[in-house]
Amino acid sequence: MKDFYISDCTRHENKIVTSTFVVVTKQIKPKKSGEPYIALTLGDRSGQIEAKMWDNVEEVLEAFEQDDFLKIKGLINKYKNRFQLTIHKLRKLGDSEIEFDDYLPKSAKNIDELWQTLAAFVVSFQDPHLRSLVQAFMADPEIAAAYRNAPAAKTLHHAYIGGLLDHVVSLCRSCDLLSQNYPQVNRDLLLTGVFLHDIGKIHELTYNRSFSYTTKGQLRGHMIIELEMLQAKLAQVPGFPGELKTLLEHLIISHHGHYEFGSPKLPMCPEALMLHYLDDLDSKMEAMRATFEREADQESPWTSYNPSLGRPLLNTEKFLAPKKMQPADDAAESIPLELDPESAAANGNHDKS
Repeated sequence: MKDFYISDCTRHENKIVTSTFVVVTKQIKPKKSGEPYIALTLGDRSGQIEAKMWDNVEEVLEAFEQDDFLKIKGLINKYKNRFQLTIHKLRKLGDSEIEFDDYLPKSAKNIDELWQTLAAFVVSFQDPHLRSLVQAFMADPEIAAAYRNAPAAKTLHHAYIGGLLDHVVSLCRSCDLLSQNYPQVNRDLLLTGVFLHDIGKIHELTYNRSFSYTTKGQLRGHMIIELEMLQAKLAQVPGFPGELKTLLEHLIISHHGHYEFGSPKLPMCPEALMLHYLDDLDSKMEAMRATFEREADQESPWTSYNPSLGRPLLNTEKFLAPKKMQPADDAAESIPLELDPESAAANGNHDKS
């Protein structure tokens, strides 16, 4: 087990730490003098941190690459209100020195229970074609194993082992509830779209050492992969209606909701529109939750700037929590023994505010 995790930065600000990390990204950049420095993104199961190595760079330039594990000694401090690590020394670790569970975040929820919850939604389908299709996916051992372990994204939301399944079950609950309020929505079609909308992530992302894109995922994206997976699985479901196939394809390619976000088509049916908005909502709410968790040690109810949401965030739980009272002895010492009426009135108004 590591002694220091990235989430511990608040307690170690302006201190030297020694710990191990996985290299998420590696770049060699020039200083103003022309000499090289190393810019890294380092990760462990609690998050990521930017790191720079300025001195003795030539000795380690070729010693490691992305996805390698490093033991690092360096200074934790803040730059532009964000923690960073200034590296003093580093060395590459061998696999025998690694506890892999230290580096990839995992869902805190029970994966077996999430899988059973998803299966229960599918059993409840009234449409036999859609039920058979999703069950065919879930019965595929390779797909099932990957679906239970894959993250839902590289960084933005549900970026942890089990994140895809967690996201999909959360979406199933939301879509099941909201579809009851809108009779024009085909619940079974909508929930099938939920199951399929990110299934391509199991091939788009790699998550053995850190979360990154596969070559296939980088070049084609999860939507194209999903259309191919759907076509292959439909061959195992005899008599599947062509109209349902067309609608499922539309749900897949429109779920990002906007052309600029990568959707080749805008949502054009009730199920596609609901899938997009609830998918976006679930993603943003998880991004907020993760930010609050990451900055739980901060006293302020305001978080640092969140790049994915484009704003700082207010943690209402912290904001509404009872304020810590000053110890009675200290408070008594801070109050003057005698106050004139104007000072007393002013002090009283100040206390009320």
